Amino acid sequence: MNRLFISAAHKSSGKTTVCIGLCAALRARGEAVQPFKKGPDYIDPLWLALAAGRPCYNLDAYLMGADEIRAQVARSMRGATLGLIEGNKGLYDGLDLHGSNSNAAMAALLGTPVVLVIDARGMTRGIAPLILGYQAFDPSIRIAGVILNQLGGSRHEAKLRAVIQHYTGVPVIGAVQHDERMTIAERHLGLIPSNETQGARERVDEIAAHIAGQVDLDPLLAISRQVAPLQGGEPARDAAGGPPVRIGIARDAAFGFYYPGDLDALRSAGAELVSFDALHAEHLPPVDGVFIGGGFPETHMEALAANTSLRRELHDAIEAGLPAYAECGGLMYLARGIEWNGRTAPMVGVIPADIVMHSRPVGRGYVHLRETGRGPWPRSPALLIHAHEFHYSSVENLAPDVEFAYEVERGHGIDGRHDGIVHKNLLASFAHLRDVAGNPWARRFADFVRSRRHAQTAGLEHRLTP
Repeated sequence: MNRLFISAAHKSSGKTTVCIGLCAALRARGEAVQPFKKGPDYIDPLWLALAAGRPCYNLDAYLMGADEIRAQVARSMRGATLGLIEGNKGLYDGLDLHGSNSNAAMAALLGTPVVLVIDARGMTRGIAPLILGYQAFDPSIRIAGVILNQLGGSRHEAKLRAVIQHYTGVPVIGAVQHDERMTIAERHLGLIPSNETQGARERVDEIAAHIAGQVDLDPLLAISRQVAPLQGGEPARDAAGGPPVRIGIARDAAFGFYYPGDLDALRSAGAELVSFDALHAEHLPPVDGVFIGGGFPETHMEALAANTSLRRELHDAIEAGLPAYAECGGLMYLARGIEWNGRTAPMVGVIPADIVMHSRPVGRGYVHLRETGRGPWPRSPALLIHAHEFHYSSVENLAPDVEFAYEVERGHGIDGRHDGIVHKNLLASFAHLRDVAGNPWARRFADFVRSRRHAQTAGLEHRLTP
């Protein structure tokens, strides 16, 4: 299992663009690249998946155990020749004093060499103590090479190479010149997702051409081969516990925030996933349940509002008892309407509340949720569910009799104290769940959908019996 860990000295060093280019450039050379992203991000994985041609799986030490992380890598690497893991933030940045959640800790857990991307703008001789400090801070972490980024020209590159060779001995694997054509536009949550970017494939190809011409791929591949086999087994997923069910998933330019691992878990739980386009599909496909994930409904609210037939069908289906699960953007879509930048647009209207967008995050980071017992699904085996949230929106004018599935012990949720609006067989929250050992939500949801279909079928048979 050849693998590399691409990290950076600090946040906003351009490592995501470098990783996108590496995935596409190595794929063009015939490598089957399996991308991974550390942390709970959705947007970077969409770009990495497009570049690699394989789903990008998230590795999150806050939400997953060490054995789960190793098993996820082993499972996802089937058929791949190279695993490329992109870190988040800087190599040693983390949530606690000891860096247990850092990129360095993840690289150590997976026994993977690190290639450090360094934004070298304005740097010359000062790059040496930076690299030496990163090496000395934790000698157990193997920094196997550096990729210099945002260089100011050939003279700048030559000076940096000489300094690094003289003082550190760390190989310079690449030197990427500053080029505006390498930029991917950003919005309030980071990069604009590839699923709503016109010409995303062409942009990836352009980035790949720049990276292939400025990063030496042969030594990079040689570094990836200098790894030991992953420690730990690869636990198999449980077989489906009943007849298959059809779950509709909104996948379009407005909704694209889904973890591939969670979709795998839904399939393992016996769900057939049926995609539909909330922007353009006039009708909801025949399904037993619906999952509407996160995204940016506010940037597409006029188009979502214009699709009145689908909004009406969703409203009527949920009111009639169709099991539904909505996260963040999905919650916004199912509310009465969205207000953003002085504009408003009607949405599905099944949640008795209005959504207001703000200029700063309302809720951001990991959350701890305790179930109230009023949610529609079977209860979680965990006493406390760990999840995450990142939303600029708030819920306003919520009906006073609404019930909640969760009490929030850390985070913001709906109102700082609750999350998980419950309406009939709908659960809608700002929290994004991960299907992990402590909270196998995919099976819980699939089992609930299955139970409701069984109950409806039994009721129909009863009514038809003479």
